[in-house]
Amino acid sequence: MEMEDDLPTTIVLYSSQTHLNTMLVLAKFIAKHHPRPTLTIISSAPPPHHDPSFTYHRISDAVPSVPIPNILERLFEIPRLTNQNLRDALQEVSRKSKIAAIVVDFFCYSASEVSTSLNIPTYFYISNGGSGAILLLYFPVIDEIVNGNIEDLDDFLEIPGYPPIHSSALPKLLAFRQSKTYLHFLKAAMEVRRSKGILVNTFDALEYRAKEALSNGFCVPNGVSPPVYFVGPLISETSAGDHECLKWLDSQPNRSVVFLCFGRRGLFSAKQVKEIAVGLENSGRHFLWSVRSPPEMQSSSPAGEVNLDELLPDGFLERTKKRGLVIKSWAPQKEILSHDSVGAFVTHCGRSSINEALLFGVPMICWPIDADQFINATLVVEEFKLGLPLAAAADGFVKADELENRIREVTESLTGRSIRHRASEMKAAVAAAAQPDGSSVAALEKFVRSLRKD
Repeated sequence: MEMEDDLPTTIVLYSSQTHLNTMLVLAKFIAKHHPRPTLTIISSAPPPHHDPSFTYHRISDAVPSVPIPNILERLFEIPRLTNQNLRDALQEVSRKSKIAAIVVDFFCYSASEVSTSLNIPTYFYISNGGSGAILLLYFPVIDEIVNGNIEDLDDFLEIPGYPPIHSSALPKLLAFRQSKTYLHFLKAAMEVRRSKGILVNTFDALEYRAKEALSNGFCVPNGVSPPVYFVGPLISETSAGDHECLKWLDSQPNRSVVFLCFGRRGLFSAKQVKEIAVGLENSGRHFLWSVRSPPEMQSSSPAGEVNLDELLPDGFLERTKKRGLVIKSWAPQKEILSHDSVGAFVTHCGRSSINEALLFGVPMICWPIDADQFINATLVVEEFKLGLPLAAAADGFVKADELENRIREVTESLTGRSIRHRASEMKAAVAAAAQPDGSSVAALEKFVRSLRKD
């Protein structure tokens, strides 16, 4: 039997189902620059396509029949309730490899109890950027200084490394102290504070203020926080094949197309969809629009099929056919943003969408819908200077003339020109960060060296 010191070394990455894709990209980034130690990914998600750069270990997510009222709470609760399955998996891995560290998705923060008991150094991976890491670390401070529910605050918060953020921009599920999600977020914050380090999906040139706040302990009361490693932006390597919209883009003028796409959960009412159509038509600009069936129409549409003739204003498709394309549901977003014909991106400001816009130097028009997207939108506009905001009513409704004006502003005005220039600079900065001597590769090297010290 081999002695432990003779075993190969592995890094374990433990992910919730919802963050598995971004964790896989982290694994590939590590493997590209450091083929040793090996990598082992543990998750309850179905196995991804075989990749020789890592070993995949699936664990069961079967839990007792406990009512869990919302999706976000479930993402925290399932790892907590299946800690024994994780323990079994880690013990199985340790029979064949020496585990140098475990990198944990913050939804899986409860894994720290297991890894600590097994003397495995614990790191966290924050996929939503430096701002996400700051909010997590600083949230216990917000909890102490805010009396009552955050939703009732109606004031601007001073958060290290942030521009002024209004309390209404915080994720709605963190607004109520009594919710289990709120308590999970607090507990996750404390575990991250106790960890050996934090890997973050961002890069120095974009979030230098965030890095300063994190590295200098501005986010924690005692001024001592874990080392932070900016290793991004990490973006999924998907391929769209021969999607019809890519062929259509080939026929459009350079930087002429405004692309509208709002993610998996970006559903609008039929009234809002019609308003978007009016704004696009009145703008006179070329556009590519990914449309999903409104919630109130999905029950009457087989498999969520979008009836464009019923949904859009009368004659819209015919009037705009020479300069616009409307596609139903899914769009190959990364491939579209990389196309030379795309000149602006109307986005919900999910972090992956922001990273893809950065990668290809595309200015943004920010239309946040849910979760951390409102914070992200504020950062894109106020901190990164890479986009324009959309003014919305209290219920989130955006008028046609508001969309039209922002499209014209980003494509015609001096402000738009400045944003386009800034986006080009960030595109170059993204490429530089990923070079062998770039900041993100250097951060990864520091992380790997830290494992050798443990």
